[in-house]
Amino acid sequence: MANIAFIGLGNMGGPMAANLVKAGRKVTAFDLVEASRDQAKADGAGIAESSVAAVKGADVVITMLPAGRHVLTVWNEVVPVMTKGTLIVDCSTIDVESAKQAHALAAKHGMLSVDAPVSGGTGGAKGATLTFMCGGEEKAFAAAKPVLENMGKKIVHCGGAGAGQAAKICNNMILGISMIGVGEAFALAEKLGLSHQALFDVASTSSGQCWALTSYCPVPGPVPTSPANNGYKPGFASALMVKDLTLAQDAAKAAGAATPLGKHAQEIYKAFDAAGHGGVDFSGIIQHVRSLAAK
Repeated sequence: MANIAFIGLGNMGGPMAANLVKAGRKVTAFDLVEASRDQAKADGAGIAESSVAAVKGADVVITMLPAGRHVLTVWNEVVPVMTKGTLIVDCSTIDVESAKQAHALAAKHGMLSVDAPVSGGTGGAKGATLTFMCGGEEKAFAAAKPVLENMGKKIVHCGGAGAGQAAKICNNMILGISMIGVGEAFALAEKLGLSHQALFDVASTSSGQCWALTSYCPVPGPVPTSPANNGYKPGFASALMVKDLTLAQDAAKAAGAATPLGKHAQEIYKAFDAAGHGGVDFSGIIQHVRSLAAK
């Protein structure tokens, strides 16, 4: 069984590392935050004193970090001390250019590498039901897939270096746009005297059907597992949606693509975040939509 080093034990990384332990993997973990290290230890992982110490003797290294600069900093620390041929997988959501730089660094030192951002939120991380969108060479993807299957239910090879990040950015732009649309529809229905359940029953079985409606309905009631039933406690926080929509806009600018709805969605979520709601689930954007009617 492969020895796995896991670096980055936050809201997503911590449960992911725990699922590797549950699957019988030997996991050595590291995070800068003491509480995160303590939780990983309680979950059965070994704790290293540093990221460099964590990767010693590892067959697979996984990183789950906030942004591209953090990934490149950690990879520049650990890749040179890893054994040649080791697999390194980044599950962070970062910009495509940083992902490509990370792949180039790994290749320079003779490592296999995969960018594998995830979809599914904290619930998916805890339940091992994440979707992994992977970029990298076929050989690297083949090596990574059995490990990723311990943490997720769908593992997709999207193409070469950076393709996983490209897929994640495009997917979450769709998600951000569609959640605003669903929120606007429910806010309008409220003004028209239509019940939440009536709109859900119609839209969920006709042309308005989408994941934002059927899995994450932004009003209490129709979908019992939706954050709307729990005060919009985040599975995926609005601040993270701002991050992903900003990555999408940066990518669109660099690629020369027009994404007018993506840009408007970014502006709407940035306003929600700036008003102090960054810690609210992104489905809570309906609250912002309602507030606009009063202005």
